[in-house]
Amino acid sequence: MKTVFLDIDTQLDFLFPAGALYVPGAERIVEVIARLNAHTVSQGIPLVSTMDAHLEDDAEFRSWPPHCVEGTLGQRKPAATLVARTAIVRNAAGADLGLDAPQILVEKQSVDAFSNPYFPRLMEALAVERCVVYGVALDVCVRHAVFGLLKMGRRVEIVQDAVRGLSVQNELQMLDEFRTAGGLVISASSLLH
Repeated sequence: MKTVFLDIDTQLDFLFPAGALYVPGAERIVEVIARLNAHTVSQGIPLVSTMDAHLEDDAEFRSWPPHCVEGTLGQRKPAATLVARTAIVRNAAGADLGLDAPQILVEKQSVDAFSNPYFPRLMEALAVERCVVYGVALDVCVRHAVFGLLKMGRRVEIVQDAVRGLSVQNELQMLDEFRTAGGLVISASSLLH
């Protein structure tokens, strides 16, 4: 079964208390995400990392405080979550899918990874059957990604100890809805052996 690991929005503005849109407790999952990303690449499994890449006046800022503005420190991923060679799939016409890179960074300007038209194309080009998903925020961006992937007919697994939501209640509700929709919830230890 062709597998891809999806690292959703693990960026400084979301992961750390000083970030513009901090997800509570997210700093505690950075080490697990770093280990998952390194393991994935060492096993030759494609790694797709979504990243907010906002313009200063993006429409999303009517709903959320400004965050992950392109070129700012907050928009960056922690070095530990990056691998030696990456490719960037821009949210612009003519974007290269970066299929030859071990880590593919998919930029987006919305909470939904599918808002970048190259994201579903990338999933098709990789011939993905199984998606292992982790990152932040579980109840916002991760939610859009996993339910979109389920709609594509993919097997989708969330790594429970490598996600954080805006609140524990939101996390529990989201995971219940995900299981009901046919998703699986797993642990990092089941993958890191």
